[in-house]
Amino acid sequence: MAKKLEIERRGRSAERAALRHPSLASIEKHLARVRAITLAMPGASERKSHGEPTFFVGKRVIAMMSIDHHEDGRLAVLVPLAEGEQERLLAENPKRYYYPAYVGPSGWVGIHLSRISDAGLKRHIAAAWELIAPKKMRAR
Repeated sequence: MAKKLEIERRGRSAERAALRHPSLASIEKHLARVRAITLAMPGASERKSHGEPTFFVGKRVIAMMSIDHHEDGRLAVLVPLAEGEQERLLAENPKRYYYPAYVGPSGWVGIHLSRISDAGLKRHIAAAWELIAPKKMRAR
């Protein structure tokens, strides 16, 4: 068991070493994409949370940027999903989606922004809004 864990740790370290940190231009480009799509949702706002640009409907989070979190090299957005969607997306396209630290156990998924179209990103953010927005707001 201990040997297996050590091999897994070494594998993750090698993966991290191979990742490049996102450039400032890439961060600005993808943040602008997420911002434009998310802030177009009714009642959406943006503020920093945990050091990252985070998007809310009221007090609830609908999307959160993950910019080189713990120097993992990823430039991604994290979104909550309906029950069962996380497993499906992770199995369907593991290069586009990943299981994020901290919020993964609550059904969230990380989306690599360089591997998704604007239309795909909009679908995920709209689905997160539908999941999180208050009933009164969704009824409008």
